Amino acid sequence: MNTTSSRKFSCFLLTAALLFCSFKGYSVVHDQYKAIQNLPRNEDLPLFNPHRSSFTCEIESKKVPPVDAQAELWLQEAQVLDDPDAWEEDRDYKEIVQLTRRAAQRRHWKAMLNLASLYLENRDPPHGETDALTLIEEAMRLGVPAAYDRMGTYYMNSIGVPKDVTKAHAFWQKAAEMGNPQAMAYIGDMLSATWDSPNDGFWANIPVATKMLDCALLQGYGPAALTLARLRGWPRAVDGKISGTRTSENKELSLLILQKGVKFGCNDCARRLSVQFRNPHDLADMLVPHLDQARSARYAVLHNALNLNPLLRFPNLDKVLPLPPAPLSPWDGDKQTLIDAAKGVTARPPEPKASAASQRQGRHYLDAGYNLMPSEDKASGTEAPFAGYWQATAPAESAHLRAWLDDIPPGLYQPGEAFDMPRYPHGMGSRAVTGLVWQHFLTVRHDHGAVDPVAASGMTREVLRAQPHSSCDARTPCPVTGTWQPWVSTEHPLHHIINQPWRQAWMVAGEPFPQLDDGGHLPFDLNALTWHLMNSAAPKLG
Repeated sequence: MNTTSSRKFSCFLLTAALLFCSFKGYSVVHDQYKAIQNLPRNEDLPLFNPHRSSFTCEIESKKVPPVDAQAELWLQEAQVLDDPDAWEEDRDYKEIVQLTRRAAQRRHWKAMLNLASLYLENRDPPHGETDALTLIEEAMRLGVPAAYDRMGTYYMNSIGVPKDVTKAHAFWQKAAEMGNPQAMAYIGDMLSATWDSPNDGFWANIPVATKMLDCALLQGYGPAALTLARLRGWPRAVDGKISGTRTSENKELSLLILQKGVKFGCNDCARRLSVQFRNPHDLADMLVPHLDQARSARYAVLHNALNLNPLLRFPNLDKVLPLPPAPLSPWDGDKQTLIDAAKGVTARPPEPKASAASQRQGRHYLDAGYNLMPSEDKASGTEAPFAGYWQATAPAESAHLRAWLDDIPPGLYQPGEAFDMPRYPHGMGSRAVTGLVWQHFLTVRHDHGAVDPVAASGMTREVLRAQPHSSCDARTPCPVTGTWQPWVSTEHPLHHIINQPWRQAWMVAGEPFPQLDDGGHLPFDLNALTWHLMNSAAPKLG
Protein backbone atom coordinates (compact mmCIF):
# COMPACT_ATOMS: atom_id res chain seq x y z
CA MET A 1 0.00 0.00 0.00
CA ASN A 2 1.48 3.40 -1.01
CA THR A 3 1.71 6.38 1.35
CA THR A 4 -1.39 8.08 -0.02
CA SER A 5 -3.48 4.94 0.28
CA SER A 6 -2.13 4.32 3.75
CA ARG A 7 -3.14 7.83 4.87
CA LYS A 8 -6.62 7.40 3.36
CA PHE A 9 -7.04 4.09 5.13
CA SER A 10 -5.87 5.59 8.45
CA CYS A 11 -8.33 8.45 8.03
CA PHE A 12 -11.07 5.94 7.35
CA LEU A 13 -10.24 4.02 10.53
CA LEU A 14 -10.14 7.24 12.56
CA THR A 15 -13.48 8.37 11.17
CA ALA A 16 -15.02 4.99 11.90
CA ALA A 17 -13.65 5.05 15.43
CA LEU A 18 -15.00 8.53 16.02
CA LEU A 19 -18.39 7.52 14.67
CA PHE A 20 -18.38 4.42 16.88
CA CYS A 21 -17.43 6.43 19.96
CA SER A 22 -20.02 9.02 19.08
CA PHE A 23 -22.69 6.35 18.67
CA LYS A 24 -21.60 4.64 21.87
CA GLY A 25 -21.71 7.96 23.71
CA TYR A 26 -25.16 8.66 22.32
CA SER A 27 -26.27 5.18 23.37
CA VAL A 28 -25.02 5.72 26.94
CA VAL A 29 -26.74 9.11 27.17
CA HIS A 30 -29.91 7.65 25.68
CA ASP A 31 -29.89 4.78 28.20
CA GLN A 32 -29.36 7.23 31.04
CA TYR A 33 -32.21 9.41 29.79
CA LYS A 34 -34.45 6.36 29.46
CA ALA A 35 -33.57 5.25 33.00
CA ILE A 36 -34.46 8.70 34.34
CA GLN A 37 -37.75 8.72 32.45
CA ASN A 38 -38.60 5.30 33.90
CA LEU A 39 -38.24 6.52 37.47
CA PRO A 40 -41.59 6.46 39.34
CA ARG A 41 -41.37 10.23 39.87
CA ASN A 42 -41.67 10.61 36.08
CA GLU A 43 -44.63 8.27 35.64
CA ASP A 44 -46.90 9.51 32.86
CA LEU A 45 -50.23 10.19 34.57
CA PRO A 46 -53.54 11.60 33.31
CA LEU A 47 -54.05 15.25 34.15
CA PHE A 48 -56.10 16.12 37.22
CA ASN A 49 -59.77 16.26 36.26
CA PRO A 50 -61.87 18.14 38.83
CA HIS A 51 -65.04 17.62 36.77
CA ARG A 52 -64.90 13.85 36.52
CA SER A 53 -68.32 12.26 36.45
CA SER A 54 -67.66 9.26 38.68
CA PHE A 55 -65.38 7.81 41.32
CA THR A 56 -64.92 4.21 42.46
CA CYS A 57 -64.06 3.58 46.11
CA GLU A 58 -60.93 1.43 46.40
CA ILE A 59 -59.52 0.21 49.72
CA GLU A 60 -55.84 0.97 50.34
CA SER A 61 -55.24 -2.01 52.65
CA LYS A 62 -56.08 -4.36 49.76
CA LYS A 63 -53.39 -2.77 47.55
CA VAL A 64 -50.39 -2.63 49.88
CA PRO A 65 -47.88 -5.47 50.38
CA PRO A 66 -48.45 -7.64 53.48
CA VAL A 67 -46.82 -6.35 56.64
CA ASP A 68 -44.17 -8.29 58.53
CA ALA A 69 -45.30 -8.66 62.16
CA GLN A 70 -41.83 -8.07 63.64
CA ALA A 71 -41.45 -4.97 61.47
CA GLU A 72 -44.82 -3.73 62.70
CA LEU A 73 -43.65 -4.07 66.30
CA TRP A 74 -40.48 -2.07 65.55
CA LEU A 75 -42.55 0.67 63.93
CA GLN A 76 -44.88 0.83 66.94
CA GLU A 77 -41.87 1.06 69.27
CA ALA A 78 -40.55 3.96 67.20
CA GLN A 79 -43.94 5.71 67.40
CA VAL A 80 -43.97 5.34 71.19
CA LEU A 81 -40.47 6.84 71.45
CA ASP A 82 -41.57 9.78 69.30
CA ASP A 83 -43.83 10.79 72.19
CA PRO A 84 -45.54 14.16 71.56
CA ASP A 85 -45.75 14.64 75.35
CA ALA A 86 -41.95 14.74 75.52
CA TRP A 87 -39.83 17.75 74.58
CA GLU A 88 -38.29 17.29 71.16
CA GLU A 89 -34.75 17.39 72.56
CA ASP A 90 -35.65 14.60 74.99
CA ARG A 91 -36.72 12.16 72.26
CA ASP A 92 -34.19 9.52 71.24
CA TYR A 93 -34.26 10.12 67.50
CA LYS A 94 -31.24 7.87 66.96
CA GLU A 95 -33.26 4.93 68.27
CA ILE A 96 -36.42 6.12 66.47
CA VAL A 97 -34.55 6.18 63.15
CA GLN A 98 -32.92 2.80 63.81
CA LEU A 99 -36.22 1.08 64.61
CA THR A 100 -37.98 2.70 61.66
CA ARG A 101 -35.15 1.74 59.30
CA ARG A 102 -35.19 -1.87 60.48
CA ALA A 103 -38.92 -2.02 59.72
CA ALA A 104 -38.44 -0.30 56.35
CA GLN A 105 -35.73 -2.78 55.38
CA ARG A 106 -38.36 -5.50 55.67
CA ARG A 107 -40.48 -3.50 53.23
CA HIS A 108 -42.98 -2.28 55.82
CA TRP A 109 -44.56 0.40 53.65
CA LYS A 110 -45.59 2.70 56.50
CA ALA A 111 -42.08 2.51 57.92
CA MET A 112 -40.67 3.45 54.50
CA LEU A 113 -42.81 6.58 54.43
CA ASN A 114 -42.00 7.42 58.05
CA LEU A 115 -38.28 6.98 57.43
CA ALA A 116 -38.51 9.36 54.47
CA SER A 117 -40.09 11.95 56.78
CA LEU A 118 -37.33 11.46 59.35
CA TYR A 119 -34.74 12.07 56.64
CA LEU A 120 -36.45 15.31 55.63
CA GLU A 121 -36.53 16.41 59.26
CA ASN A 122 -32.74 15.95 59.33
CA ARG A 123 -33.00 13.26 62.02
CA ASP A 124 -30.34 11.08 60.39
CA PRO A 125 -27.74 13.17 58.55
CA PRO A 126 -26.37 12.98 55.96
CA HIS A 127 -29.58 11.33 54.72
CA GLY A 128 -31.85 13.98 53.25
CA GLU A 129 -34.09 14.78 50.29
CA THR A 130 -32.42 12.39 47.85
CA ASP A 131 -32.73 9.40 50.17
CA ALA A 132 -36.29 10.33 51.09
CA LEU A 133 -37.21 10.48 47.41
CA THR A 134 -35.59 7.09 46.82
CA LEU A 135 -37.66 5.53 49.63
CA ILE A 136 -40.91 6.97 48.25
CA GLU A 137 -40.11 5.67 44.77
CA GLU A 138 -39.34 2.24 46.20
CA ALA A 139 -42.77 2.24 47.87
CA MET A 140 -44.35 3.35 44.59
CA ARG A 141 -42.79 0.35 42.85
CA LEU A 142 -44.51 -1.81 45.47
CA GLY A 143 -47.85 -0.26 44.47
CA VAL A 144 -48.39 1.64 47.73
CA PRO A 145 -51.13 4.27 47.18
CA ALA A 146 -49.84 6.47 50.02
CA ALA A 147 -46.48 6.75 48.23
CA TYR A 148 -48.23 8.34 45.23
CA ASP A 149 -49.90 10.79 47.59
CA ARG A 150 -46.49 11.64 49.09
CA MET A 151 -44.96 12.14 45.65
CA GLY A 152 -47.68 14.68 44.92
CA THR A 153 -46.68 16.56 48.05
CA TYR A 154 -43.03 16.45 47.00
CA TYR A 155 -43.89 18.05 43.65
CA MET A 156 -46.05 20.68 45.30
CA ASN A 157 -43.33 21.61 47.81
CA SER A 158 -40.28 21.05 45.57
CA ILE A 159 -38.81 18.26 47.72
CA GLY A 160 -36.18 16.43 45.67
CA VAL A 161 -38.02 17.34 42.45
CA PRO A 162 -38.79 20.67 40.73
CA LYS A 163 -42.00 22.32 41.87
CA ASP A 164 -44.81 21.29 39.52
CA VAL A 165 -48.38 21.93 40.60
CA THR A 166 -49.80 20.05 37.61
CA LYS A 167 -47.82 16.90 38.45
CA ALA A 168 -48.71 17.24 42.13
CA HIS A 169 -52.43 17.13 41.37
CA ALA A 170 -51.96 14.24 38.95
CA PHE A 171 -50.19 12.18 41.62
CA TRP A 172 -52.83 13.02 44.23
CA GLN A 173 -55.55 11.98 41.80
CA LYS A 174 -53.74 8.69 41.13
CA ALA A 175 -53.34 8.05 44.87
CA ALA A 176 -57.06 8.63 45.44
CA GLU A 177 -57.99 6.28 42.61
CA MET A 178 -55.70 3.62 44.09
CA GLY A 179 -57.43 3.88 47.48
CA ASN A 180 -55.39 6.31 49.59
CA PRO A 181 -57.78 7.96 52.08
CA GLN A 182 -55.60 11.03 52.68
CA ALA A 183 -55.60 11.86 48.96
CA MET A 184 -59.35 11.23 48.77
CA ALA A 185 -60.01 13.59 51.66
CA TYR A 186 -57.73 16.28 50.23
CA ILE A 187 -59.23 16.16 46.73
CA GLY A 188 -62.73 15.72 48.12
CA ASP A 189 -62.33 18.92 50.09
CA MET A 190 -61.12 20.74 46.94
CA LEU A 191 -64.18 19.54 45.01
CA SER A 192 -66.71 20.42 47.73
CA ALA A 193 -67.35 24.03 46.65
CA THR A 194 -70.49 25.32 44.95
CA TRP A 195 -68.56 27.11 42.18
CA ASP A 196 -65.21 26.78 40.42
CA SER A 197 -62.23 28.91 41.39
CA PRO A 198 -59.09 27.17 40.09
CA ASN A 199 -56.83 30.04 41.18
CA ASP A 200 -58.00 29.46 44.75
CA GLY A 201 -57.72 25.67 44.44
CA PHE A 202 -61.37 24.62 44.63
CA TRP A 203 -64.04 23.36 42.24
CA ALA A 204 -67.71 22.41 42.28
CA ASN A 205 -68.12 18.63 42.01
CA ILE A 206 -70.00 17.72 45.17
CA PRO A 207 -71.24 14.26 44.02
CA VAL A 208 -67.66 13.05 43.45
CA ALA A 209 -66.39 14.91 46.53
CA THR A 210 -68.98 13.13 48.65
CA LYS A 211 -67.98 9.71 47.30
CA MET A 212 -64.30 10.39 47.98
CA LEU A 213 -64.93 11.61 51.51
CA ASP A 214 -67.25 8.67 52.22
CA CYS A 215 -64.54 6.26 51.09
CA ALA A 216 -61.84 7.98 53.13
CA LEU A 217 -63.91 7.95 56.33
CA LEU A 218 -64.85 4.33 55.73
CA GLN A 219 -61.14 3.48 55.94
CA GLY A 220 -60.81 5.16 59.31
CA TYR A 221 -59.45 8.52 58.15
CA GLY A 222 -61.19 10.84 60.60
CA PRO A 223 -60.35 14.25 59.05
CA ALA A 224 -62.60 13.39 56.08
CA ALA A 225 -65.59 13.73 58.41
CA LEU A 226 -65.35 17.51 58.74
CA THR A 227 -66.16 18.32 55.10
CA LEU A 228 -68.42 15.28 54.72
CA ALA A 229 -70.59 16.44 57.64
CA ARG A 230 -71.07 19.77 55.89
CA LEU A 231 -72.02 18.14 52.57
CA ARG A 232 -74.36 15.62 54.18
CA GLY A 233 -75.87 18.16 56.55
CA TRP A 234 -77.32 20.56 54.00
CA PRO A 235 -79.85 19.51 51.34
CA ARG A 236 -78.35 19.83 47.86
CA ALA A 237 -79.78 20.35 44.41
CA VAL A 238 -78.64 18.23 41.45
CA ASP A 239 -75.87 20.74 40.72
CA GLY A 240 -74.64 20.44 44.31
CA LYS A 241 -75.80 23.85 45.48
CA ILE A 242 -77.65 24.31 48.75
CA SER A 243 -81.35 24.05 48.00
CA GLY A 244 -83.07 24.69 51.31
CA THR A 245 -82.86 24.81 55.10
CA ARG A 246 -81.60 21.93 57.14
CA THR A 247 -84.03 19.49 58.66
CA SER A 248 -83.57 17.73 61.99
CA GLU A 249 -82.62 14.62 60.01
CA ASN A 250 -79.88 16.56 58.17
CA LYS A 251 -78.50 17.84 61.46
CA GLU A 252 -78.60 14.41 63.07
CA LEU A 253 -76.66 12.96 60.14
CA SER A 254 -74.03 15.71 60.43
CA LEU A 255 -73.65 15.02 64.14
CA LEU A 256 -73.24 11.29 63.57
CA ILE A 257 -70.53 11.93 60.96
CA LEU A 258 -68.68 14.35 63.23
CA GLN A 259 -68.91 11.87 66.10
CA LYS A 260 -67.41 9.17 63.88
CA GLY A 261 -64.70 11.62 62.90
CA VAL A 262 -63.75 12.11 66.56
CA LYS A 263 -63.62 8.33 67.03
CA PHE A 264 -61.25 8.13 64.06
CA GLY A 265 -58.95 10.89 65.29
CA CYS A 266 -60.31 14.13 63.78
CA ASN A 267 -59.31 16.92 66.16
CA ASP A 268 -61.21 19.56 64.13
CA CYS A 269 -64.38 17.47 64.49
CA ALA A 270 -63.94 17.45 68.27
CA ARG A 271 -63.33 21.21 68.24
CA ARG A 272 -66.45 21.86 66.16
CA LEU A 273 -68.65 19.76 68.43
CA SER A 274 -67.20 21.54 71.45
CA VAL A 275 -68.08 24.92 69.92
CA GLN A 276 -71.54 23.74 68.86
CA PHE A 277 -72.45 22.60 72.36
CA ARG A 278 -70.97 25.73 73.99
CA ASN A 279 -71.57 28.73 71.74
CA PRO A 280 -72.61 28.02 68.13
CA HIS A 281 -72.30 30.78 65.55
CA ASP A 282 -76.01 30.65 64.68
CA LEU A 283 -78.36 29.66 67.50
CA ALA A 284 -81.26 29.49 65.06
CA ASP A 285 -79.50 26.92 62.90
CA MET A 286 -77.17 25.09 65.26
CA LEU A 287 -76.36 21.43 64.66
CA VAL A 288 -76.87 20.24 68.23
CA PRO A 289 -80.35 19.88 69.74
CA HIS A 290 -79.45 22.00 72.79
CA LEU A 291 -76.54 23.76 74.45
CA ASP A 292 -74.58 21.57 76.85
CA GLN A 293 -71.51 22.95 78.61
CA ALA A 294 -70.57 19.56 80.06
CA ARG A 295 -70.44 17.95 76.63
CA SER A 296 -68.54 20.92 75.25
CA ALA A 297 -65.87 20.58 77.95
CA ARG A 298 -65.34 16.87 77.18
CA TYR A 299 -65.01 17.46 73.44
CA ALA A 300 -62.48 20.22 74.19
CA VAL A 301 -60.36 17.72 76.16
CA LEU A 302 -60.40 15.25 73.27
CA HIS A 303 -59.64 18.03 70.77
CA ASN A 304 -56.53 19.03 72.69
CA ALA A 305 -55.43 15.40 73.03
CA LEU A 306 -55.79 14.78 69.27
CA ASN A 307 -54.10 18.06 68.47
CA LEU A 308 -51.11 16.86 70.47
CA ASN A 309 -51.15 13.25 69.25
CA PRO A 310 -53.00 12.61 65.94
CA LEU A 311 -52.42 8.83 66.32
CA LEU A 312 -55.02 8.59 69.10
CA ARG A 313 -58.38 6.94 68.39
CA PHE A 314 -61.52 6.90 70.56
CA PRO A 315 -63.75 3.91 69.68
CA ASN A 316 -65.32 3.97 73.18
CA LEU A 317 -66.48 7.55 72.64
CA ASP A 318 -70.16 6.62 72.75
CA LYS A 319 -69.75 5.42 76.33
CA VAL A 320 -67.99 8.47 77.75
CA LEU A 321 -69.45 11.11 75.44
CA PRO A 322 -72.61 9.94 73.65
CA LEU A 323 -74.67 12.26 71.50
CA PRO A 324 -77.98 13.51 72.94
CA PRO A 325 -80.45 12.37 74.10
CA ALA A 326 -78.22 9.75 75.82
CA PRO A 327 -77.19 10.96 79.29
CA LEU A 328 -73.58 11.62 80.27
CA SER A 329 -71.84 9.46 82.83
CA PRO A 330 -70.41 11.30 85.85
CA TRP A 331 -66.84 12.55 85.37
CA ASP A 332 -64.43 13.85 88.01
CA GLY A 333 -62.78 16.30 85.60
CA ASP A 334 -59.49 14.43 85.22
CA LYS A 335 -58.54 14.87 81.56
CA GLN A 336 -56.40 11.75 81.24
CA THR A 337 -59.14 9.62 82.74
CA LEU A 338 -61.55 10.81 80.05
CA ILE A 339 -59.00 10.24 77.27
CA ASP A 340 -58.13 6.72 78.46
CA ALA A 341 -61.79 5.77 78.86
CA ALA A 342 -62.53 6.80 75.27
CA LYS A 343 -59.67 4.70 73.84
CA GLY A 344 -60.05 1.19 72.54
CA VAL A 345 -58.97 -1.78 74.63
CA THR A 346 -56.42 -4.52 74.09
CA ALA A 347 -55.74 -7.57 76.22
CA ARG A 348 -52.40 -8.03 77.89
CA PRO A 349 -50.64 -10.71 75.79
CA PRO A 350 -49.50 -13.88 77.54
CA GLU A 351 -45.81 -14.76 77.62
CA PRO A 352 -45.04 -16.85 74.52
CA LYS A 353 -43.88 -20.40 75.07
CA ALA A 354 -40.54 -21.50 73.70
CA SER A 355 -40.68 -22.97 70.19
CA ALA A 356 -38.29 -25.11 68.18
CA ALA A 357 -37.32 -22.04 66.13
CA SER A 358 -36.58 -19.99 69.27
CA GLN A 359 -34.07 -22.65 70.37
CA ARG A 360 -31.99 -22.27 67.21
CA GLN A 361 -28.87 -20.16 66.93
CA GLY A 362 -27.66 -17.66 64.36
CA ARG A 363 -29.71 -16.65 61.36
CA HIS A 364 -32.21 -19.48 61.85
CA TYR A 365 -33.35 -18.13 65.23
CA LEU A 366 -36.98 -16.92 65.38
CA ASP A 367 -38.54 -15.24 68.40
CA ALA A 368 -41.09 -17.47 70.13
CA GLY A 369 -43.78 -14.83 69.60
CA TYR A 370 -43.76 -15.38 65.83
CA ASN A 371 -44.36 -17.97 63.15
CA LEU A 372 -43.28 -17.80 59.51
CA MET A 373 -45.61 -17.59 56.52
CA PRO A 374 -44.44 -17.74 52.88
CA SER A 375 -45.01 -14.54 50.93
CA GLU A 376 -45.39 -14.03 47.18
CA ASP A 377 -41.80 -12.77 46.89
CA LYS A 378 -39.04 -14.94 45.45
CA ALA A 379 -35.43 -14.22 44.46
CA SER A 380 -33.11 -16.07 42.09
CA GLY A 381 -29.90 -14.13 42.76
CA THR A 382 -27.16 -14.77 45.27
CA GLU A 383 -28.03 -11.88 47.62
CA ALA A 384 -31.12 -10.98 49.63
CA PRO A 385 -32.97 -8.16 47.80
CA PHE A 386 -34.42 -6.94 51.11
CA ALA A 387 -34.30 -7.93 54.77
CA GLY A 388 -36.24 -10.91 56.02
CA TYR A 389 -36.32 -14.67 56.29
CA TRP A 390 -35.39 -16.60 53.14
CA GLN A 391 -35.31 -20.32 52.34
CA ALA A 392 -33.61 -22.07 49.42
CA THR A 393 -35.81 -24.07 47.04
CA ALA A 394 -34.88 -25.93 43.85
CA PRO A 395 -37.99 -26.34 41.66
CA ALA A 396 -36.13 -28.21 38.90
CA GLU A 397 -34.44 -30.73 41.20
CA SER A 398 -35.64 -34.12 42.38
CA ALA A 399 -38.31 -34.56 45.04
CA HIS A 400 -35.63 -35.99 47.32
CA LEU A 401 -33.45 -32.87 47.08
CA ARG A 402 -36.44 -30.53 47.43
CA ALA A 403 -37.45 -32.33 50.63
CA TRP A 404 -33.88 -32.05 51.90
CA LEU A 405 -33.89 -28.31 51.29
CA ASP A 406 -37.26 -27.99 53.04
CA ASP A 407 -35.61 -29.33 56.19
CA ILE A 408 -33.23 -26.34 56.24
CA PRO A 409 -35.22 -23.65 58.09
CA PRO A 410 -35.48 -20.14 56.65
CA GLY A 411 -32.66 -17.84 57.67
CA LEU A 412 -32.63 -14.12 58.44
CA TYR A 413 -30.73 -11.98 55.92
CA GLN A 414 -30.07 -8.26 55.69
CA PRO A 415 -30.45 -6.31 52.42
CA GLY A 416 -27.67 -7.27 50.01
CA GLU A 417 -26.32 -10.02 52.26
CA ALA A 418 -25.04 -13.10 50.42
CA PHE A 419 -27.23 -16.17 50.76
CA ASP A 420 -25.71 -19.27 52.35
CA MET A 421 -25.57 -21.41 49.23
CA PRO A 422 -26.38 -25.06 50.12
CA ARG A 423 -24.25 -27.84 48.63
CA TYR A 424 -25.58 -31.15 47.40
CA PRO A 425 -25.90 -33.64 50.28
CA HIS A 426 -23.55 -36.61 50.71
CA GLY A 427 -23.74 -38.99 47.79
CA MET A 428 -24.86 -36.35 45.30
CA GLY A 429 -21.55 -34.56 44.82
CA SER A 430 -19.94 -31.73 46.72
CA ARG A 431 -20.78 -28.82 44.46
CA ALA A 432 -23.27 -26.05 45.23
CA VAL A 433 -26.90 -26.74 44.37
CA THR A 434 -27.81 -25.09 41.07
CA GLY A 435 -31.05 -23.45 39.95
CA LEU A 436 -31.92 -22.14 43.41
CA VAL A 437 -34.97 -19.96 43.98
CA TRP A 438 -35.14 -18.24 47.35
CA GLN A 439 -38.57 -18.09 48.99
CA HIS A 440 -39.29 -15.12 51.25
CA PHE A 441 -41.16 -15.59 54.53
CA LEU A 442 -43.08 -13.03 56.59
CA THR A 443 -43.18 -13.17 60.36
CA VAL A 444 -46.71 -13.49 61.73
CA ARG A 445 -47.85 -13.34 65.32
CA HIS A 446 -47.90 -16.71 67.06
CA ASP A 447 -51.37 -16.23 68.53
CA HIS A 448 -53.11 -19.41 67.30
CA GLY A 449 -55.88 -17.36 65.71
CA ALA A 450 -56.76 -15.43 68.88
CA VAL A 451 -58.82 -12.26 68.60
CA ASP A 452 -56.08 -9.91 69.65
CA PRO A 453 -55.91 -6.49 67.91
CA VAL A 454 -52.51 -4.78 67.94
CA ALA A 455 -51.81 -1.18 68.92
CA ALA A 456 -48.78 0.83 69.92
CA SER A 457 -48.26 1.23 73.66
CA GLY A 458 -50.42 4.03 75.04
CA MET A 459 -52.87 4.03 72.14
CA THR A 460 -55.29 1.69 73.95
CA ARG A 461 -56.21 0.67 77.48
CA GLU A 462 -54.83 -2.70 78.50
CA VAL A 463 -57.49 -4.86 80.15
CA LEU A 464 -57.84 -8.41 81.32
CA ARG A 465 -59.34 -10.70 78.71
CA ALA A 466 -63.10 -11.02 79.02
CA GLN A 467 -64.04 -14.21 80.82
CA PRO A 468 -65.82 -16.23 79.68
CA HIS A 469 -65.11 -15.43 76.03
CA SER A 470 -68.20 -14.23 74.22
CA SER A 471 -68.67 -13.87 70.47
CA CYS A 472 -71.63 -13.63 68.16
CA ASP A 473 -72.73 -13.35 64.57
CA ALA A 474 -72.74 -9.92 62.93
CA ARG A 475 -76.49 -10.21 62.25
CA THR A 476 -77.56 -10.92 65.84
CA PRO A 477 -78.23 -8.27 68.50
CA CYS A 478 -75.49 -7.55 71.01
CA PRO A 479 -75.95 -9.94 73.97
CA VAL A 480 -73.78 -8.12 76.56
CA THR A 481 -73.06 -4.44 77.16
CA GLY A 482 -69.38 -3.69 76.65
CA THR A 483 -66.58 -3.05 74.16
CA TRP A 484 -66.80 -5.34 71.12
CA GLN A 485 -64.23 -6.04 68.42
CA PRO A 486 -65.16 -6.97 64.83
CA TRP A 487 -62.98 -9.74 63.44
CA VAL A 488 -62.39 -11.68 60.24
CA SER A 489 -59.91 -14.44 59.51
CA THR A 490 -56.31 -13.28 59.03
CA GLU A 491 -56.54 -14.87 55.56
CA HIS A 492 -59.38 -12.48 54.66
CA PRO A 493 -58.29 -9.72 52.22
CA LEU A 494 -59.81 -7.03 54.45
CA HIS A 495 -58.40 -8.22 57.78
CA HIS A 496 -55.96 -5.31 57.99
CA ILE A 497 -58.80 -2.80 57.94
CA ILE A 498 -61.31 -4.78 60.05
CA ASN A 499 -59.17 -6.31 62.81
CA GLN A 500 -58.16 -2.94 64.24
CA PRO A 501 -58.81 -1.62 67.76
CA TRP A 502 -60.20 1.61 66.30
CA ARG A 503 -62.98 -0.51 64.76
CA GLN A 504 -64.25 -1.43 68.22
CA ALA A 505 -67.66 -0.26 69.38
CA TRP A 506 -69.21 0.32 72.79
CA MET A 507 -72.44 -1.66 72.55
CA VAL A 508 -75.48 -1.84 74.78
CA ALA A 509 -77.18 -5.22 75.12
CA GLY A 510 -79.96 -5.59 72.57
CA GLU A 511 -78.51 -3.10 70.05
CA PRO A 512 -77.66 -4.26 66.51
CA PHE A 513 -73.97 -4.34 65.67
CA PRO A 514 -72.69 -1.67 63.24
CA GLN A 515 -72.85 -2.53 59.55
CA LEU A 516 -69.24 -2.27 58.46
CA ASP A 517 -69.87 -2.69 54.74
CA ASP A 518 -71.03 0.96 54.59
CA GLY A 519 -73.06 0.87 51.40
CA GLY A 520 -71.10 -1.97 49.83
CA HIS A 521 -67.70 -0.22 49.81
CA LEU A 522 -66.29 -2.97 52.04
CA PRO A 523 -67.70 -5.97 50.20
CA PHE A 524 -67.51 -9.13 52.25
CA ASP A 525 -69.77 -11.96 53.29
CA LEU A 526 -71.26 -11.13 56.68
CA ASN A 527 -70.87 -14.81 57.54
CA ALA A 528 -67.12 -14.15 57.66
CA LEU A 529 -67.51 -11.41 60.30
CA THR A 530 -67.92 -12.01 64.03
CA TRP A 531 -67.97 -9.65 67.00
CA HIS A 532 -65.99 -10.49 70.13
CA LEU A 533 -66.44 -9.07 73.63
CA MET A 534 -63.20 -7.42 74.71
CA ASN A 535 -64.32 -5.91 78.00
CA SER A 536 -67.69 -5.66 79.74
CA ALA A 537 -66.58 -3.25 82.46
CA ALA A 538 -67.67 0.35 81.94
CA PRO A 539 -64.73 2.78 81.53
CA LYS A 540 -64.17 4.57 84.83
CA LEU A 541 -64.45 8.36 84.81
CA GLY A 542 -63.37 8.98 88.37
